[in-house]
Parts: sequence; structure tokens; C-alpha cells
Amino acid sequence: MLPNACPHPLREATMSFLQCVPERFPKPLLRLFPSPAHWRCVMAQVPPPWQNRILCELANRLVLPALTAEARQFLEGRALSVEVEDLGLQWGFTLHGTRLQPLPAGRTPEAIIRGRALDLLLLASQLEDADTLFFQRRLVMTGDTALGLQTRNLLDQLPREHLAPGLRILVNRLTRLAQAAHDARRT
Repeated sequence: MLPNACPHPLREATMSFLQCVPERFPKPLLRLFPSPAHWRCVMAQVPPPWQNRILCELANRLVLPALTAEARQFLEGRALSVEVEDLGLQWGFTLHGTRLQPLPAGRTPEAIIRGRALDLLLLASQLEDADTLFFQRRLVMTGDTALGLQTRNLLDQLPREHLAPGLRILVNRLTRLAQAAHDARRT
């Protein structure tokens, strides 16, 4: 048997999750999915510098390779921040050479994108149009709006085929699950 064909509980659980359709889950089950308030308590246990390092490392491995040389050149040395209001998180980063790095302490971000976790997931998964999210003020951009808009456009035009298929599916399913759970809690 090939190593990749061997059954593995984590692989099987991941494949089950990737094949599920969250919108079809019963509402009582969806209500059990932790709300942002629960995740906020968990995330508060991780020191902000670690959060920044983890996010930068994930972006370096998963997103940065898909950016064009022109996009990297535009972002070089620029200071950006993403604030997830309902989770109480703020990630600041800058591009130096070929790697995203956490924003050094004391350096103010040039542009900040702020919103709820669900709306940022909708943006990342492209399940909702970026213009709609910003027009409805579900996402807000402050600071150097030209930098923020250009960055948003770069990410919006990111060639999705250069991203790992499993990552695209995982983000899509997680977003749909979060949206379905949010809708179930509201009813």
C-alpha cells in the first residue's frame, strides 16, 4: 500500500470536513459551533507576537508564492494591519525581501483593514464581493486608503490556481460553516 493511501484518522477527518455541506447541517448542531466570543477567549491565550509570527509564516508559505513580482515590489517595506474586531486580534506585517514579517513594535501601520471574523473570511474565500463588504461598512479601511485598496485589489486578483486546492476548499468550507452557524444563532 502506498504511504499516501494509508488510512490516517486526521486525513480521514479532514476529508470528511472538506466534503461536508455546512448549510445542510441541522440548526441545533450549527448553534454548537463556537461563536466569535468563544474564539476570542481562546485567542487571548496566545500572545500577540506569536499570533503575528504564525500569521506571517502561514502567509509566507501559502499566499506569498502566488503573488506576482510586481505585487511583491509594490508591497515591499509597506506596513499593513488587519484587525478582527470580534476576536480582539490585530495583525501587523510588512514585506521585506521575499518574506512577510511582523510589524516591528512602535511602527504604525500605513493602512488598516478592520472587520468581523466572518466578513474577513467572506473576503478571503471570495464568497462575497469585496466592494459589497466595504460599501456596507462590514469591512472598514483606514489610513493610506490607496495602499489598502491596491492591496485588496492584489489579493482579489490573486491567481487562485496558484494556491493549494486543499487550502482553497478548506477556507471555503470554513467560511460557509461560520456563515451557517452565524445564521443559525440569529434565528
